[in-house]
Amino acid sequence: MQTDGIHHISAVAGDPQENLRFYTAVLGLRLVKRTVNFDDATTYHLYYGDDTGSPGTALTFFPFEGTRQGRPGRGQAVATAFAVPEGSLDYWAERLRKSNATVGERRTRFDAAVLPFEDPDGQPLELVETDPADSPIEPWSDGPVPDEHGIRGFFGVTLHSAEPDATANVLDVLGFDRVGSEADADDGAERVRYAAAGDHATVVDVLHRGPPRGRPGVGTVHHVAFRAADEDEQLAWRERLSDSGQFVTPQKDRQYFRSIYFREPGGILFEIATDGPGFGIDESAEDLGSELKLPSWLEDERERIESALPPLEASGDDSPSGEAASAAESEKAQADGGSSE
Repeated sequence: MQTDGIHHISAVAGDPQENLRFYTAVLGLRLVKRTVNFDDATTYHLYYGDDTGSPGTALTFFPFEGTRQGRPGRGQAVATAFAVPEGSLDYWAERLRKSNATVGERRTRFDAAVLPFEDPDGQPLELVETDPADSPIEPWSDGPVPDEHGIRGFFGVTLHSAEPDATANVLDVLGFDRVGSEADADDGAERVRYAAAGDHATVVDVLHRGPPRGRPGVGTVHHVAFRAADEDEQLAWRERLSDSGQFVTPQKDRQYFRSIYFREPGGILFEIATDGPGFGIDESAEDLGSELKLPSWLEDERERIESALPPLEASGDDSPSGEAASAAESEKAQADGGSSE
């Protein structure tokens, strides 16, 4: 039994409006669901991805305004990498700098070009050039980024494990294969690459690096979720992981998928999430992300919940970078033959 790869990655943000602006107007991801944190219904849970938020594309955020700034480090996932077409990094470097994002030095990693950058909360992100023919994922069709440069789901994730060998054992249980290793460009630490059997969002890099230990908070990853085809497969994963020594939670209903969780020995929270039922169970494909959606068990509290949540404008163009986003939309329209629809 092997997982096909990453299902979604969830992180902590600060201002929800700025988060929405950056991920839609700058990165060109689609807001596919606005709901709430089921464990704290006064906090948004925002999902971004491709047209439908398909597995392997969904980056999700819990925006906790006023929460302390986190510090990515040991015991955490420390970089989320998106796939972009080969030859796109010059475009992205310029686009990100115009949006006032912090952009790092381009580097080559395992023979692929990589551009590191940060979101407005300091969340470490990367763009990795890949051959679009290697993945079935297409960019958001109505997004502001020209299709030839658009993000095509995840490439992978980097883990700074406190126990890298033990983390490697867990990845082996999940069906990942060791691909190779090389020295990291930042500090020379060993970076070991593992890959799953799927056709996208398959890469997990494990850093053999010392302190500092990560501090949870704004700008850090909360958990990494891996794919299970359905509930039967998920239950099989629960048994297999438990037999390998992991303490795995009972199944939780997350409305759009079912989840089980465990904290692997290196300190990172992992999840196994089902591919279905998906984000279309309570909205049409055209309307995804347009309204606040609540699970049935919270619907009676809608008025209280809505009054506690800050307003969220879908365009996100009320920030200082709004002009850049508008210019990008015009650019895409020209590239697509004069229409952005």
